[in-house]
Amino acid sequence: MMGGMGTPAAGRDALAGEGYTPCLPEPTGRRPVGITSLWLTDTSRPDPWATGVNARELMVSLWYPAMPSEGPRARYMTPGESELQLTSRGITAVPPGVLSTVRTNAASDATPAGRQRTLPLVVLSPGFTNSRSVLTALAEDLASHGYVVAGIDHSYESFATAFPDGRVTTCLARETRRRGEGFWEKLVAGRAADVSFVLNDLTGAHPAWPGAALIDPSRIAMAGHSAGGAAAIAALLADSRIRAGIDMDGSTCAPIPDPGLARPFLFLGKQSNYTPGSGGAVTTWERDWKLMTGWKRWLLVAGAIHASFTDLALLADQVGIDTGAALPGARSLDITRAYVRAFFDQHLRSKPPALLDQPSPRYPEVTFCSPEAETRA
Repeated sequence: MMGGMGTPAAGRDALAGEGYTPCLPEPTGRRPVGITSLWLTDTSRPDPWATGVNARELMVSLWYPAMPSEGPRARYMTPGESELQLTSRGITAVPPGVLSTVRTNAASDATPAGRQRTLPLVVLSPGFTNSRSVLTALAEDLASHGYVVAGIDHSYESFATAFPDGRVTTCLARETRRRGEGFWEKLVAGRAADVSFVLNDLTGAHPAWPGAALIDPSRIAMAGHSAGGAAAIAALLADSRIRAGIDMDGSTCAPIPDPGLARPFLFLGKQSNYTPGSGGAVTTWERDWKLMTGWKRWLLVAGAIHASFTDLALLADQVGIDTGAALPGARSLDITRAYVRAFFDQHLRSKPPALLDQPSPRYPEVTFCSPEAETRA
């Protein structure tokens, strides 16, 4: 959807209309996955986008290792959310509720499994106008390998966020975006505040989730796509509890102070936009790379588009929408899950995988970049 979901291919739309069910790939870990949703309210600050709203409400999905369950699989998103996500992008040639039919792998409200204070926590932040749902396949995979994953819907920054009381908030932030500069800085600062609030609610004295005792509060990290990736840097700067971060294909804007950022960071992006020295969006990564003084990697994926680092490229392929990607959505999702998990395994579990040391013959699409070498050349 973001990044070039275009016109449905002939034939597959008919399949969707006849009951074709798009589905996410199974997680690669051995643990069953559960999911629950939290409706959280931060009364300490007003909503940054909704005038007169004196608290910040958030919907958060938690994916986690669970006891085996025969219960129902979680719904990907509601029919109302699906319709708004599609029509707001001008995508009208597939059934409006098709995203609500996506088959997921996590069991709704399954019993959490694990020992207390042993599971790392990863926060996921989606791109601007997208919902937390679009990172579900990544979240399910991480949970199957023993992570608790919190996906945040940043209210009024998505085309649609459904709340349990029946409200569906829309993307009010787009109106602010049209009014001038400073928008992205405000957005990532607000997302950093959202992340800190969610961490407080999951690791504080009175956690919002009954399974929160499983979380090891000393092992927390964050990944985001697009604006969510840019917000990862803002969140790292604002909250010392976050030990490491990943930006998936997001131009950055939060200024890193002169002493630099010493915590581990991964840039993972599409080759077409983020090749060092090519100008444009990549200049923000080049600026920030120089100020990152700890472990860092810059990886590019050939043939990827913006949506390739989410579920959307895969789902577009399944329902017949031509995104223009040279890389199939299923393959780009395999790559994303492998490298993101390798990063978190290394920096939250002290298990350095060879995948992050050098190019892998398993993933020839992935290039390791050395911006310093590019500059010298």
